[in-house]
Amino acid sequence: MEIKIIKDLQNVLLNRSELDFTVEYEGPTPSRTDVRKKLAALLNKDFELVLIQKMEAEYGVQRAKGFAKIYESEERMKQIENEHIILRNKMPEEKAEDPAEGTPEETAEGKAEETAEESEEPKEAEE
Repeated sequence: MEIKIIKDLQNVLLNRSELDFTVEYEGPTPSRTDVRKKLAALLNKDFELVLIQKMEAEYGVQRAKGFAKIYESEERMKQIENEHIILRNKMPEEKAEDPAEGTPEETAEGKAEETAEESEEPKEAEE
């Protein structure tokens, strides 16, 4: 996998660097985590401060274009960045450890069961 930085812009107001890059690869499209690791190593930055905003594979060639943000501090990243972008960039094992346990379907089913139980109790008391 080879990463070429097309444009590197310093955003002083937001304390971050903004990069346009291309990734040339062999085989399947590399994961967002692999690209983040490679970018962090290439730029000598902390892996946790590198976020990939978007990465799109090109049709017919083994190349992807992307846009990344590299923050100066984790606090600033959390202040500015949208939650879904931070979650999208987490490692797979970190996603499983999040406080929101269970899938959306499981939590919806659990809430439906609780609601059904609550609605049954008053009916029994009325009879």
